[in-house]
Amino acid sequence: MKNFTRRSFIQTSLTGALGLSLFPMIKGCRVGANDTIRVGIIGLGRQAVFLINGFYEIPGVKIVAGSDVYGIKRERFELMVKEHQREQRQNVEADTFEDYQNIIERDDIDVVVIATPDHWHALQTLDACRAGKDVYLEKPLTYTIEEGSRVVSEVRANNVILGVGSQQRSDRNFQHVVTLAREGRLGAIKRINAWVGPPPDPYDLPEERPPQDLNWDKWVGPIQYVHFHPDLNPPISLNPRQDETFWARWRYFKETGGGFMTDWGAHNFDIAQWVLGRDDSGPVRVLPAGYEGRDHVSFIYDDDIEVINAPFTSDERFGVKIWGDDAWFVVKRGFVEASDDSLLPAQQEIDDDVPYETGTPHLVNFIEAVRSRRDPIATAEIGHRSNTVGVLGNIASFLDRPLQWDPVHERFVNDSEADGYLHREYRNGYQLR
Repeated sequence: MKNFTRRSFIQTSLTGALGLSLFPMIKGCRVGANDTIRVGIIGLGRQAVFLINGFYEIPGVKIVAGSDVYGIKRERFELMVKEHQREQRQNVEADTFEDYQNIIERDDIDVVVIATPDHWHALQTLDACRAGKDVYLEKPLTYTIEEGSRVVSEVRANNVILGVGSQQRSDRNFQHVVTLAREGRLGAIKRINAWVGPPPDPYDLPEERPPQDLNWDKWVGPIQYVHFHPDLNPPISLNPRQDETFWARWRYFKETGGGFMTDWGAHNFDIAQWVLGRDDSGPVRVLPAGYEGRDHVSFIYDDDIEVINAPFTSDERFGVKIWGDDAWFVVKRGFVEASDDSLLPAQQEIDDDVPYETGTPHLVNFIEAVRSRRDPIATAEIGHRSNTVGVLGNIASFLDRPLQWDPVHERFVNDSEADGYLHREYRNGYQLR
């Protein structure tokens, strides 16, 4: 069996990465096949560092501007870009801004990369779409289901390319299990364990004073005000350089994020949706933990297939296990296992020292989509539907009761209380439009 590291995979043909997706042509052509694609980054935290390094590896892409509400992160970005461009003997450009609108408004920027906290995704993406910018949007797509619907509409109304940072779509191992399922080699699918972790907790961190160069009010933005704690915006230093040592914890509190349910749900629920052929749909029932003796949240589809947010190995590592009539298959990042070795891929991606964000050809796929004006492998619609699964799991957990969901109209069935969670009220001065 021949193994592929992620670094070697990114250098191979992308045919396999694209083969399972539909690629409609998007009207208009903003960038020629040989033109330099100029990129602006909104949100310059830990994930942005990985993305910047990933875009550096793609020929014909130039990062020219970045914005963040934290001054020291703008300084880090400027140093990173200038150092890279000097190494490449390029003209040095590294404009930085506190307000992301300065990037949206620039006519010379083709692509906007959004790597801000989830609660800012919708408003920044809508502004970028209306300005005619193509967008690479970090997962999960949005903070609420209503925001996601609005983003999908604006992407299509403005004929822009939007790619979602669900990199497992571009991972050879995950693609392989989708192929097995589509070819019927596992038999009829009975259930899927898509283990992503728990819902968010109430925000309970003690209040501290924000750093002087952090505009905390702008960081909070549209959500209801929360006080500052450094775990929400981890400190960094530049001399010597010390990047974030942990992921910002805003994602784990229900006032500021969706918990593991949406953070990892955007990866593993996404694969479950793909396996089941539900990229344009979703479950019809959501059952909270504790209901009928369940230990974890479950999602029931219209053919009675159950997707369970539950671990399936002793190490409780996040991943997906697909159970069919004839066989089962486990896939995690850098790892596959099957009930029959004949089901394993001839070429596997294995764990190596390359960050996952740069080790799959996901960013390459997005840039090729920008040039060709064809949809990438993870579209706005896909990102929205996959994120909806996680948000539904959170709502069922908050209400602590079963819910019926109508995936066609994207509303709960005769449940006005649950419908109240489809969006969250913005602070004064912000509106979803």
